[in-house]
Amino acid sequence: MFESTKKPKHILFILQSNPHSSKYAYIPRLFVILQVYKLDMSFLWKLRYLLASLALICVVQAHGDMNMDNSDELSGPDIKSAGPRTFHWICTVLFLLLLPSVVTCLTFAGKIYSAVVFQLVCGIYAILEAAIFRFNDNNGIENKTSRGTAWFLALWTWIAIFFGGLASGTSVFVKNKKLNAFVNRTGESKLAYVHRALSFSSVLAGWVKVCISPIAMFGFCRAGYTGQCIAHGVMGSSFILYGFIYALVLVIPWIRNAKTSYTQDHIDSWIMCIWGIVNTFTEHRWGKKWKMSEYEHTAMGILWWSGGLIGIFLSRGGRRTFVPSLMIVFTGWAMSEHTQSSVISTKVHFLFGILLMCGGALRIVEIAFLLRDKRALDKIQSFQYLPPFCLICSGVLFMGANQEQLQLVLRFKAGHSSYSLLLISGSFIVYLWILLCLEFYLHLARASEDGLFYGYSSIANENPETEFELDDAIQEHQAASVEPERLES
Repeated sequence: MFESTKKPKHILFILQSNPHSSKYAYIPRLFVILQVYKLDMSFLWKLRYLLASLALICVVQAHGDMNMDNSDELSGPDIKSAGPRTFHWICTVLFLLLLPSVVTCLTFAGKIYSAVVFQLVCGIYAILEAAIFRFNDNNGIENKTSRGTAWFLALWTWIAIFFGGLASGTSVFVKNKKLNAFVNRTGESKLAYVHRALSFSSVLAGWVKVCISPIAMFGFCRAGYTGQCIAHGVMGSSFILYGFIYALVLVIPWIRNAKTSYTQDHIDSWIMCIWGIVNTFTEHRWGKKWKMSEYEHTAMGILWWSGGLIGIFLSRGGRRTFVPSLMIVFTGWAMSEHTQSSVISTKVHFLFGILLMCGGALRIVEIAFLLRDKRALDKIQSFQYLPPFCLICSGVLFMGANQEQLQLVLRFKAGHSSYSLLLISGSFIVYLWILLCLEFYLHLARASEDGLFYGYSSIANENPETEFELDDAIQEHQAASVEPERLES
């Protein structure tokens, strides 16, 4: 392990604990004194992992003394028609989320005609969902948000089908003189872009519908719980969308290797700065007494716009910066320190904050040590798939951390660990769905060479000089084969 031959090596580990304070008596203080000349790098990495593990154990132990919620007095939930409701929700996931995702991949890859065919199936189910099928609670009532989302999704899907039919030149629309004149005046390329935007937004609307449906069936998010549900749903979905953008830039090569004048960190800094300004002036109603939650969210808004400003400055000129990832770390720490009304809520929020901190820290490691301030590597490393997953997992955890859902967990006589593992399992499924969609689009785009941004795919070629040399060799061979024919003539 050690490569020094001049003097003996000495490693002294001194473990001390504070005898004057019982509160911190169990937390060890580790002092490492190394007197060596040359130290093997593998041992250094092992030592770093050891220190990180000890720090994590101390943090978890600090939060492990909390008492559990008493669920003995809570009655079990009264669930009616569980089988048909579950089957209805699975059909909604299939026809309003998964199949529209496939449609979006097809339309972005230039397969508009095939996309419209599958979109017709989604449109028919969306009409049935809005007109006939209902996500009623035990009292036979479906909330207005779920019902309105169903009608909006049906209307939006058929608008996308209409523009897709115009862009693909479907005979049903082309026979109409006014529509034909509209297509000639607008252009099929512009109509294709409109169809892509509508298809992608229908996936987002389908995600909202899939998440709202269980809430409607259990009768959640009514009266005083509405604001909390909206906050958890919007912020959790935002973290999932942020993880999707990370995965998109990572997987699609002509986006990852694009030679633009700005980096992803520059865009992130601008978005965080704008969102921080909005959050600073909207969380508190001026003239009224401040609440603790308003202090926390307003301070977080100040953190985001102040950090966003320095991120914009450091990322100018196409440079990479750690600031957006560092703001995610601080946001995760703040979320982990939020004291909730119940123990299970505090523990789930703590896990959410830990995962958010891990996502930001791993992103800093990726930028600083793996990429070394470059835009991308020649090949995707397995480590690079971890930061997007942490963001997606934290978003799913935050969406499932509202008060009524956690009360339902206690009524089922379950604990925070089993519920957290269930949410993490859902995060794996969501991440798999995202990666499958991206890989499917990448396969279609490479096969047809008509996909969006495919004109920039030459950037992803690793050896463009080899291709040019091959073209020159082919031209010389063709010229040599033509020369004898000219001599004979």
